[in-house]
Amino acid sequence: MVEEKKIVINQDMKVPFHNNVDFCIGTGRMGLALTQEYQEQLQLVQKEIGFRHIRGHGLFCDDMGIYQEYEENGVTKVEYNYTYLDRVMDFYKSVGLRPFLELGFMPEKLARGAQTIFYWKGNTTPPRDYAVWCDMVQSLLHHLMDRYGAEEVVTWPIEVWNEPNLCGFWENADMQEYFRLFHRTFDAVKAVDSRFCVGGPAVCGGTDEVWIRAFMEYCKENKIAVDFVTRHHYTIEQPESVGHYDYVKLINPDNGFENLKTSRDIVDSFAAFRNIPIHITEFNTSYTPKSVIHDTNLNAAFIAHQLSRLGDGNTSYSYWTFGDVFEEQGVPFTPFHGGFGLVADGCIPKPTFWTFAFYKKLQENNATCVYRNENLVVLRKPNGSYLGVGWNPARLNTEEKHIVLSLAVEAGVYSLLTKTVDEETCNPLKMWHDLGEPANLSEEQKKLLQQAAQPFVQTQRLKSVGSEVEITLLLKQNAVVYFEVWKCDVQSDRGYDYERAVSGNGIF
Repeated sequence: MVEEKKIVINQDMKVPFHNNVDFCIGTGRMGLALTQEYQEQLQLVQKEIGFRHIRGHGLFCDDMGIYQEYEENGVTKVEYNYTYLDRVMDFYKSVGLRPFLELGFMPEKLARGAQTIFYWKGNTTPPRDYAVWCDMVQSLLHHLMDRYGAEEVVTWPIEVWNEPNLCGFWENADMQEYFRLFHRTFDAVKAVDSRFCVGGPAVCGGTDEVWIRAFMEYCKENKIAVDFVTRHHYTIEQPESVGHYDYVKLINPDNGFENLKTSRDIVDSFAAFRNIPIHITEFNTSYTPKSVIHDTNLNAAFIAHQLSRLGDGNTSYSYWTFGDVFEEQGVPFTPFHGGFGLVADGCIPKPTFWTFAFYKKLQENNATCVYRNENLVVLRKPNGSYLGVGWNPARLNTEEKHIVLSLAVEAGVYSLLTKTVDEETCNPLKMWHDLGEPANLSEEQKKLLQQAAQPFVQTQRLKSVGSEVEITLLLKQNAVVYFEVWKCDVQSDRGYDYERAVSGNGIF
């Protein structure tokens, strides 16, 4: 069955829409930025989308080699090695990215305990000496300011730790110990330069309401002028694990948006912190790096809906992650393994890649939002042209949608451009399956999958009827469609007749 809906958009329409899609993107641990495949995937993402900040774990982990100890005359001394840090930061700068610095995890020699997380064993215990921890943080910032300039580096947001409300990420999920870490770190950063913006507590779901309220109360009682609040946002129920993979069920998106609003309400209930930024420093559908949904067109359509509303009350929202060079649960076995990334192994864009590319296009030319609903966002440029994105995530009994848009325009001839990503037109996962699900791609297979990962592009010429032009968007199940409409009168070269050329008249 097909559902058809007509929407009339007039000249006076204007609706709120906060599209900060490009503010930040997530990454696997920082040490992976030294690898070729990681850099190739990030270069592709920046070329086609273009994010402004990047956030990930592992800044102080031992594979980055920053924290060093040595013995001199029987005394243990500390020194710092920024060789790998400089390589990573130089690369980020070369592709137009600034870091959103997440301070963590703990260097093994500085750690109070032995608890670690992930395949790469990030230590998640407090420092054995807070003074040494603070010196390490301050020395890092001084080094970055010396290398890249103080005026630049003070614009980089700083987040203290990651998900301390989970015992795996912070020993015993000890709230008071985290507050101590945050307080000491906040003071240390501000002592370097008060212009730095510092925030937390970077919590995930489950106990987020308890932690955010307690965090704000602690900041109020201790007169900490926290610059922003951070949290995470995932939209699934408990996964079912089978072999190397997780299978998940999506929650009702309204429940997730309501949970985000609760965070906004808690923060705003404190007069001193009302309206301070909330950054969602991680979001995706699933919170595991082996969830098959991440590779699907359903993911792309569901995330399109998320992007239409995540700016309501949140300053930014960082997709976790840009690529599949990611090893939290070990090295992946196959190119399509349910990884978080927008890009699969072999620099193959997944459908969700294009969701972000389409939303980035909506930021062009100071366009104003004139319509937004559960399947569509439409913007008008100052010159009177239109652009927008439609989506149709499959749920039970979801129908194919035909959305008819009647757009207020000047009289004339118009061009319509559409870029379609759906299960028929842009579905590298299906091609990989049809090729036999090869674990290790040949160059020819990579090329085929890259070709199958491109949107289907169409154009059409339309003539206005009076002061309106009408277009129809076809949204099949799990589709994401980008469109543009602009006035485009034909200015043919002398002697050229398109209709005659394509009809064959005078040729055959």
